[in-house]
Amino acid sequence: MYPFPQSVTPAVRTHMDAQTAFVNEMSKSLFRSFQQMCELNIQLAQTMLEETTLASQHVLSVDRQSELLGAASARAQPATEKLRAYQQHISRLATDAQVELARVTEQHVQNTTRTARAVVDEVARTSAEEAERGIRSQQEALRTMTDPFTRADGAIHARADGALQPAQSPQQASQQAAQQAAQASQQVRQAGATH
Repeated sequence: MYPFPQSVTPAVRTHMDAQTAFVNEMSKSLFRSFQQMCELNIQLAQTMLEETTLASQHVLSVDRQSELLGAASARAQPATEKLRAYQQHISRLATDAQVELARVTEQHVQNTTRTARAVVDEVARTSAEEAERGIRSQQEALRTMTDPFTRADGAIHARADGALQPAQSPQQASQQAAQQAAQASQQVRQAGATH
């Protein structure tokens, strides 16, 4: 059997059925034509064999040589007529075969074309869905890859913001700086007084 029976969609199956029907009908028409041609050839061979046998018997029964040529020429004319009839019959068979093949083609081409369009539409739709699924999965993968970096970046910014923020308000910081300046100037005075 086939290794992938589940993957055959209804549109593909319909198209394959239409193609199979078309090929079967064409095969039947060609076989019929071939069979008629074989029958015609067999009939010609039988007729020619009978004519040859009759001509041979007639030639053998002739007493004089002058009658021999007359008997041979008398048998040649019917054989020529039979060959001409055979050629006409072959031409008629070929014409009939062409007409039959054209009829079968005309009968099946519309259905086959319609099913082929359905397959193309289904393939396009499936491809679009697959592409959309692929894009979504890539976006999801990218999101999962960038989430740890985003979280780490947020944590780094939070720590940096905490380190840069003063422990005191700006007023407290300026008061503290003023106190430190006052202490430094006092130390300078004391150091100058001791010298």
